[in-house]
Amino acid sequence: MRDAAINLRARPEQRELIDQAAQLLGKNRSDFMLEAACDKAQSVLLDQVFFRLDAEKLRHFTRLLDAPPARNPGLERLMAVKAPWGRKSAKA
Repeated sequence: MRDAAINLRARPEQRELIDQAAQLLGKNRSDFMLEAACDKAQSVLLDQVFFRLDAEKLRHFTRLLDAPPARNPGLERLMAVKAPWGRKSAKA
């Protein structure tokens, strides 16, 4: 059961946009907004993760970062594919 209120003000066009998206997902406005806000909050927090390493582990980590990447044939194939917007159109 929810017992903490969160209030905010929005422009009418923002409310309509949110309502349209919520309706498409079969959710009410509150559920949609709470889910979207929690997703964004979690993303922000995960981007701020801090970890501590002792001196030896930091040197090892730094060596791994500085080492040349291992060959990856799958990635090489993927990078060789021309983006659709970079291809010449057959009509051109």
